[in-house]
Amino acid sequence: MEEDYIVDPLPENLTMSQIKMQKEKRTKKANVMSCLFDSVSQTILTWIMTLKSPKESWDYLKGEYEENKRIRGMKVLNLIREFELKRIKEF
Repeated sequence: MEEDYIVDPLPENLTMSQIKMQKEKRTKKANVMSCLFDSVSQTILTWIMTLKSPKESWDYLKGEYEENKRIRGMKVLNLIREFELKRIKEF
């Protein structure tokens, strides 16, 4: 969900295309939220259930779990070190 949008209330003189468009927007938001809810653990679900939109939920998850380059670099170095230690022990 790259952008957030608000589903506006329907105007008085409705056309079928306006009704269809609003239904599609509501359905899309609901489907995205459902996918997010199904994809996370119960603990994380309780954190994002209170957020109002899929964009808010996605941004929260992204900020919480996206690592910066420094952390990734440190993890790579640790994995290399572990690998080298295992190779040394094998000889």
